[in-house]
Amino acid sequence: MSPRDFALLLAMCLVWAVNNVLSKHVVSGLDVPPLFYAAARFVIVAACTFPFLWPAPKPLWRLVAVALLMGGGNFALMFVGLKMSTASSAAVVLQLGMPMTTLLSVLMLGEKIRWRRGLGIALTFAGAMTVMWDPHGFSISTGLLFVAAAAFMGSMGAVLMKQMEGVKPLTYQAWVGWTSVWPLAALSFWLEPGAPAKAVAAGWPFWGAVVFSALVVSLVAHTVYYWLIQRYEANLISALTLMTPLATIGLGVAVMGDPFGPRMIIGSAVALTGVLIIVLRGNQVMPMLLAIRNRDQ
Repeated sequence: MSPRDFALLLAMCLVWAVNNVLSKHVVSGLDVPPLFYAAARFVIVAACTFPFLWPAPKPLWRLVAVALLMGGGNFALMFVGLKMSTASSAAVVLQLGMPMTTLLSVLMLGEKIRWRRGLGIALTFAGAMTVMWDPHGFSISTGLLFVAAAAFMGSMGAVLMKQMEGVKPLTYQAWVGWTSVWPLAALSFWLEPGAPAKAVAAGWPFWGAVVFSALVVSLVAHTVYYWLIQRYEANLISALTLMTPLATIGLGVAVMGDPFGPRMIIGSAVALTGVLIIVLRGNQVMPMLLAIRNRDQ
């Protein structure tokens, strides 16, 4: 990989990591309701990608299902989970999407799991459970359960999208935006009374975060990602994008004061080792999943 392209990939991973921590600040520090935040983001994405809506890839029902799973469903659960957990722990638990996608690929696409990928799956689950487990109350963190559910939604969407061919990135972004904004807005109106007032009260930091996540993260960083995937082996790019959770953990500890004790260190190391084993073994679904997951952990 050329120094220029590696610099682009590094900048992309840092943008994704910054957005992870920024999203945590919006839903917790600024107290903006998470569903409203997700809806506001998709309003901008939908508006900017409107020219790419048509012609719609077929079958339309699958496209809508993929868009809802990887867009509204994934983000709603993610932001709700972030409100109740740290950005660092969420970044680790989100890596469950890798083994989930692999298992779903076996069930739905007929892919096979050999022992090395099986080891990676086991390590990822073990590491994530180490982070999710609350030893003080002998229970699993509710917030991280929402994050794990978001990972599953993204994984299901990635596998369904693998069954579609010829979907351009901006067309996909357009359908994610337009399909997700309506149910998110309706749910926010129903479950988050007074959400617009809270967003207005948060002021320019909220609006800046929305614009950053919609334009810089979704449109710019994703364009860079797909460009790199076209130039280099998918497994190489997938492995290097593990810099995103590592950077998220570092930023979470440095900026947000996230705790980083022995349990977090061990769980992170085990989970990320498992993910690395999975991506190095290769999986055709992984590039799509990584693009969706890392943009908004």
